[in-house]
Amino acid sequence: MESESILPDWASKPCIMGIDEAGRGPVLGPMVYGCLYCARSYEKTLSTLKFADSKTLKEEKREELFEKLKANELIGWAVDVIDPRELSAKMLKKIKINLNEISHDSASGLVTRVLNMGVLLTDVYVDTVGDPEKYRIKLSERFPSIKFVVAKKADSLYPVVSGASIVAKVTRDRALRDWVLDETAENMTRNFGSGYPGDPETKSWLEKHQHSVFGFPSLVRFSWGTCTSYSKNMVEVVWESDKTEEDGSSSSSGKRQLKLSSFGVTTSKRKSEEIESSGKSRCKFFQARKLEQLANF
Repeated sequence: MESESILPDWASKPCIMGIDEAGRGPVLGPMVYGCLYCARSYEKTLSTLKFADSKTLKEEKREELFEKLKANELIGWAVDVIDPRELSAKMLKKIKINLNEISHDSASGLVTRVLNMGVLLTDVYVDTVGDPEKYRIKLSERFPSIKFVVAKKADSLYPVVSGASIVAKVTRDRALRDWVLDETAENMTRNFGSGYPGDPETKSWLEKHQHSVFGFPSLVRFSWGTCTSYSKNMVEVVWESDKTEEDGSSSSSGKRQLKLSSFGVTTSKRKSEEIESSGKSRCKFFQARKLEQLANF
């Protein structure tokens, strides 16, 4: 039963849920969080369905089990697919959101989504990200009516988490397999390997698919450290001041504007004076189009 389906009768009785992710480490493609839930009375039967940690199963077996659980009306599931561009954008914000926080938010979002459907969740099992006890406390404070069990290797310990692991892994595999490259540059290929930073095929693909100005295709998590080594091939991009300086001063506040170097990749920390531009002239792009900065709307 998909999460969008009509709520079955068993969902109004005490239910358990498992949560796991797929694609946390790769430099390519989305990260997917998946959950599987069922009536607590179905837990023993769930253990007979031969779910296991998805990483221990071959792709054909994962696909087979996923199709079986989709057809099982006594099981519900849902996914949260986090686009690689979203991952990088959050990790490169002024106030950065790290991968653990993104993971925690995704897991909490799945719990909220299932609760809002009307499912009576009483117990939730989660494969940990970070310290298990701190994570458990965080979840318990947000959802005080639910008992949380957060553990390392939970996908190997609890069948409900094993099922969630299969949901997440198959969803990510399919997303990567069916990914449509937005970019139209010539010689674009899909031979990107597993997407993991250590995969030689993935490294070769990254090398061949970087652009000196526009960086990497949207499939790439450009905030990953793996991409930093390619920065030497990127042109420097400087953002000029967006404020007309008729009096010749740098700005009304006297502050100088930062510039962005190594577009499309993360950069090492440098002293502020090394990454500042004077901001004295207004960008020609805005001048030509007669665009003005608005202070009030």
